[in-house]
Amino acid sequence: MSESGLTSSDFTEENEPFALFSEWLRDATASEINDPNAVALASVDGDGMPSVRMVLLKAADERGFVIYTNFESRKGRELLGQQKAGLCFHWKSLRRQVRVRGLVEVVSDEEADEYYASRPRGSRIGAWASKQSRPLESRFALEKAVAEYTAKYALGEIPRPPYWSGFRINPLTIEFWHDRKFRLHDRVEFRRESTDAPWTKVRMYP
Repeated sequence: MSESGLTSSDFTEENEPFALFSEWLRDATASEINDPNAVALASVDGDGMPSVRMVLLKAADERGFVIYTNFESRKGRELLGQQKAGLCFHWKSLRRQVRVRGLVEVVSDEEADEYYASRPRGSRIGAWASKQSRPLESRFALEKAVAEYTAKYALGEIPRPPYWSGFRINPLTIEFWHDRKFRLHDRVEFRRESTDAPWTKVRMYP
């Protein structure tokens, strides 16, 4: 164990960022009170004005990090428009952070359909009822829309809305950070020039 009692090995020696992320996410799943897959997602509009919000990571592998949303929402419009994003995972119980910067692509229809079908029925209704990020005149208006779509799709499967799908953030940088005493933290950044290029690793001052 390290002096902090939080790690059993020196993560700075690792050379494969996706494997390291998977290990840290497993650790967070065991230690966080709730939503270990919660992540701050940053996007930017055409004028360079940033937006950030918490979302839930739904998949992560060598192809990138996947989230799902309404494409007509602010984040949907910004991710489609600029095709760049940042992510920040913070696991307070582990004193760890992972930051990601990368390029954005839309997941395949097959991936989106499979995930959408796995969601609770109420969440699938909600995808139809909510005009995400747009003005809402009252809570009653939202509840009325939910009731209408519940009646419309009372029987059978609920189709995926055409404006609802997923984004994959394919990283160009992944930084792993671990808190240490006296702010002498461990930081390692994996970098690559393009999404099909090999990774290089840089240890950074805290």
